[in-house]
Amino acid sequence: MSDTFIHEIPLRTTPHDAAVLDTRLDAARQLYNACLRESLRRLDLMRESKQFQTARKIPKGKLRNAAYKVAHNQHQFQEYSLHAFAAITKNACWIGVHLDINTVQKIASRAFAATEQHAYGGRGRPRFKRFGWLTSVEGKSNNMGIRWRDNHVVWSGLKLQPLFDLKDKHGLEAHALSSRLKYLRLVKRTDSSEARWSVQLVLDGTPHQKSKNTISDYTCGLDIGPSTIAAVGEDDALLAQFCSEVVQPWKEIMREQRAQDRSRRATNPDNYNTNGTVKKGSRKWHRSNRYKKRQDRIAECQRKLAATRKKQHGELCNKILSLGKIIKTEKLSYKSFQKNFGRSVAVRAPGMFVDLLTRKAANAGGTVEEQNTRTTKLSQTCICGRVEKKPLKQRHHACACGAEAQRDLFSGFLAKHCENHILDIRQAKNAWPAAEPLLRRAMSRLQETASRGPMPASFGLSRRQSRSPVKNGSILIKVADVVAVRREPRRDVGLAVRTPWL
Repeated sequence: MSDTFIHEIPLRTTPHDAAVLDTRLDAARQLYNACLRESLRRLDLMRESKQFQTARKIPKGKLRNAAYKVAHNQHQFQEYSLHAFAAITKNACWIGVHLDINTVQKIASRAFAATEQHAYGGRGRPRFKRFGWLTSVEGKSNNMGIRWRDNHVVWSGLKLQPLFDLKDKHGLEAHALSSRLKYLRLVKRTDSSEARWSVQLVLDGTPHQKSKNTISDYTCGLDIGPSTIAAVGEDDALLAQFCSEVVQPWKEIMREQRAQDRSRRATNPDNYNTNGTVKKGSRKWHRSNRYKKRQDRIAECQRKLAATRKKQHGELCNKILSLGKIIKTEKLSYKSFQKNFGRSVAVRAPGMFVDLLTRKAANAGGTVEEQNTRTTKLSQTCICGRVEKKPLKQRHHACACGAEAQRDLFSGFLAKHCENHILDIRQAKNAWPAAEPLLRRAMSRLQETASRGPMPASFGLSRRQSRSPVKNGSILIKVADVVAVRREPRRDVGLAVRTPWL
């Protein structure tokens, strides 16, 4: 399979174009639900069959795989069989007027992929998509269906004009338009309560590399924490806040959600019991205009945070790749991160960052090697071979052998010298004299930045440098709001307090 990358271009749509696209998108949603229902039905029947139960008892090997294949064929649990079902379904109803056969087959493949992942234990049972949940539709090739012709998107009578970047100072769009096109994908997004359409060009090759983003051929050690990230390369080291610009307004969002709950209870009194709980059974919910406006404000806030998080993930990946394209880090359990540092993980998404870093490193010809934490013990080991457990509040590594550094930076330095889940103590000890100035330089840059604003306590700065009233022994220092918010006078409980931030 050849390399693939995506370039997205916004579209200029008229009200007529938007209405036609919305109709086709809803037709695709209903067809997806029909294909998903059929694939789940075939999966359940296959699992209940005697052929499948017999195949489960056979030891693993070719004989067992052949028995499973017979069970799949017997109940038509196959992608191309679902293509035939989707074609019959769309020709038997109004959906056939709006969708072409290539788009229909792609929708069927999408539903079968979700069911297949569930069948092999890769995910839970897939759910049906309600109105508005399906936001994209794509074709199979550039020959039929959704096509790219003369710098326009053409689809069954629609001709959509892309909004090209006329400046294109980095040459990204020129590189994308000169690459071979595989197929198109139309995406609908909501920006400031307004629907916007864009086209994603799925292209053959590798994405264009900006001149400012240099890639080093060296090895880099990486240490990821709930709120900090440290990277150590051959010539430089990095210690920074993880997604510092993504500040989740928890209090403001909770205030809006409480106002939504009061509004929902006031407009639907028959749906609640006398004790305040929701009545069981089917109910019809009425939502006021103020409720919908609050919902749009919360959705817009989350959209901005997601866009900022994505931008900072990309910038951080480029910085790490400038230190080294062969990246070594500990294999972390992000589910454990969610249990212990739920809010921090929800804001910064470290698992998503590692996935993006892995893709970028692979495109650059490098790799991301995850080392076993049980055998390496990077946060407990010193270059002299001594292993000592440290409490979470101890942010500096100091050993009797003379090695002293910030804890995250030192773990990143040790990760750089891991190979096959084993830490090479001798190699780390020989490289320490050259790496120690890099770690001290990274801390000095951090102290200069700390003078401009509050810093988390996980950096290990003193109380004066972090500019926080919390004591030095705390695990995390809560960053205060930079902009003071004027407190409004107390109002009636039935009135919602509008948040200026949202």
